Amino acid sequence: MLAEIFGVDGVIVLIVVLVVLFGGAAIPKLARNLGSAQNEFKKGLAEGHKEDSTTTTTTTTTSGTAATTGGPEDPQPR
Repeated sequence: MLAEIFGVDGVIVLIVVLVVLFGGAAIPKLARNLGSAQNEFKKGLAEGHKEDSTTTTTTTTTSGTAATTGGPEDPQPR
């Protein structure tokens, strides 16, 4: 992926710069922290989508029309 953007030479230069700036021991820690942050972000997105799909429910009233309750457009149930 990075090779497509920067080319192979650019990726090699980037790796050398990272090793010089952070040292060889810190790079695995940085990668691990980045991976865990990405996983937390994905979990948050999944929970947000799950909450969005469960908050809005459609019910049929006695007159036969559909009414939504509990959604962000209609905070007060009728």
